[in-house]
Amino acid sequence: MRIILFGPPGVGKGTQAKLLSEKLKIPHISTGDILRDAISAGTELGKKAKEIMDDGHLVSDPVMVGIIRDVLKSDRCKNGFILDGFPRTLPQAEALEGILVELNLKINFVIDMEIDPADVVDRLSRRLSCKNCGRIYNIFPGNIPGVGKCQHCGGDLAQRQDDKPETVLNRLRIYAQSTAPVREYYKKAGLLKTINARNGIDSINRTIIELLGK
Repeated sequence: MRIILFGPPGVGKGTQAKLLSEKLKIPHISTGDILRDAISAGTELGKKAKEIMDDGHLVSDPVMVGIIRDVLKSDRCKNGFILDGFPRTLPQAEALEGILVELNLKINFVIDMEIDPADVVDRLSRRLSCKNCGRIYNIFPGNIPGVGKCQHCGGDLAQRQDDKPETVLNRLRIYAQSTAPVREYYKKAGLLKTINARNGIDSINRTIIELLGK
């Protein structure tokens, strides 16, 4: 099974990808994780990515595509994969198709997780992250015993700058502009399946599993 999870920031792609990875026994390929892995491993593409990121810029499509190619060619992905956070632009989607043709692979499903922008703003404005380990916490009564400390490492919790309402709205505008062509690309290919991502985590997961079963 080869799946792309598609949706705006805060929709829950990472959470669903982890659940699907466990159930389907295929790896969750997060762009953030593979960038960190490539940098940690000191690969040529990892070194290029580090230079770009150290300068405060977004990693360019050619570098990102090269890192994705390396991952998809590895034994880790021989039984399938779940892509989370890639492709985000039409050139990335077209480049991914080139990689898949090269490797004689096909995407089975592109799952578009839809949600109202107001719900995204509410979700992200309610969460804190650990300054030390990066673990995410939702701010609801009883969720975090103690005051502003990470249950995992004891680090301080704070709201990320990009989770503030005005920043979230800007992120959503950028997402909508850059990914509308990607959605249309996969819709024309007959791969796009849209689900309502407003429900609870378990309900969304059941919907996805049922969709994959069909």
